[in-house]
Amino acid sequence: MLIRDEEPSHLSPYLAQHRDNPVEWWSWSADALAEAERRDVPVLISVGYSACHWCHVMAHESFEDPEVGALMNRLFVNIKVDREERPDVDAVYMDAVQAMTGRGGWPMTVFCLPDGRPFYAGTYFPKETRGNHLGFSELCGRIDELWRTRRSDLEEQAESVTEAIASGDEIPSTGAALDDRLFTAAANALVAQTDQRDGGFGHAPKFPQTLSIDTLLRHAMRTGDAASLSSALLSLDAMAAGGIYDHLGGGFARYSTDSRWLVPHFEKMLYDQALLARVYLHAWQLTGEPRYRQTLDETIGYVLDELRHPAGGFFAAEDADSEGVEGKFYVWSIDEIRSICGVDAEDVIGWYGVTESGNWEGSNILERPVRGDLARPAAVERGRAALFAHRATRIRPGLDTKVLTEWNGLMLATLAEAAAATGDAEWLSAAVINAEFLCANLRSPDGRWLRTWQGPLDSDAAGGHAKFLAFAADHGALVDAFTRLAEATGDPRWLDEATTTADSLLDLFWDRDDVGVFTSGSDADSLVARPKEWMDNAVPSANTLAAVGFLRLAALTGNHVFAERGEAIARHLGEAAGRVPLGFGNLLLASELSILGTTEIVISGDRPDLVRVVQETWLPYAVIAWGTPTESPLWEGRSSDGDDGKAYVCRDYVCALPVTDADVLADDLRRRT
Repeated sequence: MLIRDEEPSHLSPYLAQHRDNPVEWWSWSADALAEAERRDVPVLISVGYSACHWCHVMAHESFEDPEVGALMNRLFVNIKVDREERPDVDAVYMDAVQAMTGRGGWPMTVFCLPDGRPFYAGTYFPKETRGNHLGFSELCGRIDELWRTRRSDLEEQAESVTEAIASGDEIPSTGAALDDRLFTAAANALVAQTDQRDGGFGHAPKFPQTLSIDTLLRHAMRTGDAASLSSALLSLDAMAAGGIYDHLGGGFARYSTDSRWLVPHFEKMLYDQALLARVYLHAWQLTGEPRYRQTLDETIGYVLDELRHPAGGFFAAEDADSEGVEGKFYVWSIDEIRSICGVDAEDVIGWYGVTESGNWEGSNILERPVRGDLARPAAVERGRAALFAHRATRIRPGLDTKVLTEWNGLMLATLAEAAAATGDAEWLSAAVINAEFLCANLRSPDGRWLRTWQGPLDSDAAGGHAKFLAFAADHGALVDAFTRLAEATGDPRWLDEATTTADSLLDLFWDRDDVGVFTSGSDADSLVARPKEWMDNAVPSANTLAAVGFLRLAALTGNHVFAERGEAIARHLGEAAGRVPLGFGNLLLASELSILGTTEIVISGDRPDLVRVVQETWLPYAVIAWGTPTESPLWEGRSSDGDDGKAYVCRDYVCALPVTDADVLADDLRRRT
């Protein structure tokens, strides 16, 4: 179906941005490919997302131009894809882009045969040729000429690219036995790759790499390694002080374009908030430093204030652009600050490093020049509040209001863990409401999880619309989220949800001929390849989410199948994780759970003091069962009448003597970490 013919409320904000283009955009579908076959023309697939700056640029330059639109309509069947809704389509064709160009990114531009096999691909193309950069209009003409005069060459290219895509999914595994030396090697490699001046890994542009920072924190906690701790905290301090962090309203931008985290790409993604809040939570639990708790509080506050649907789901992102200008919403002149902050202005100017000339295109991105010092004095806090209030009168960046199951799962897991660790009742309530929202709105009548939901922006979610079969990453994120919510609340309902979702993950996605989960389910429409996601990127991969989720859930339920599947993924990827730790931060957690084992903690009876001790301690290799007993080996022989009131600390379901004193339990847990 053409996008312009679809119900507007059913379109993601990204697709809605292109609804009125002169291009006759199709949604991804078999009908679109059939139309290309009928017309005997190539398929042009354009993939992007609503917060993508260069997607906007290419749209303004080319897709909104009537002449370019007419050219595209005459030569191709044009398909527009929101990569966040269809990560399966994105993954397949991103592999094609990388195979042909050696790099990737968005917007993604792919030319295919009518059967969907790609023969030419790239990312952003300017409208007109500029130096060595081929213009989009000229490119379209060349593709058409090749299609008419050298189609056999294009078919050969498509065949070779498709073979490369299909063969590139697997990561070779030697099957060698792994031990804890893997983790030391990974930590040492991460420390060696750390920018010891500005934090982060490598050079500009810099991405948060939260999974790798969390790996260093775990290694430091477990071994006392000072270098790992120093590298992790350096990165966290530099990011929280830099312009990548919103010092007025909380939350992080997607990445920094420079090496010292000053100039962000201003889009704010839900998954970044989820993963960054989680690593700052762990840093606070490990060190007790208030600045990490402040960053945690402000980041979660941003999500609850700006990215939450009234019914409880979390929106996908805020755009980088406002009024068509990147970063306009966030930057300041020194005169504005003086006018708005009054007597507090000079304190604010000094605190945030504001200058007359500015630090970016004549304006000031607020930063904290003194790292590690985030506790705002009274005058600065008054000025911050005044600037924040003034900024609220500006036109906000565009909001991507779709609710994605995977990203909500990541945020739910963080909220549940953070609520339990801090005792914040508002966060816990938000986590439960979010879980209820997902269960009520992101499942089909037959119980199949779905990928994305779009609905009215009021408290009534009844008018919403969910679509697309959920992928393996959606299921993996939900397994972890529901497991952590069960641990946070003591409510067995969420353990049941985790178990049911894990069963579906195995039934629909597990490779019965090898190991790991496919991106798309066995009930999904077929693409030119059926990929597997192995490496962690901006978010954990489907396979590493599955591994962690299976292993933690198995520890709580005693389900041996879950344990075996999680361990199989950890073994398959473990050697690669040791060699390329930046690509496998979440897998390293799964490997640690597999090799080092888990600690199971059971609190019987009504003992909130004992529960509190466990929850406020960072125990990355532990699970906690409390509240209503479940059918699990952990509860065998434990009193369920509320009179027992003891803590049982176990390994492989073999338990030490029970503890009734909270201080004794705290000492025991400290020794174990």
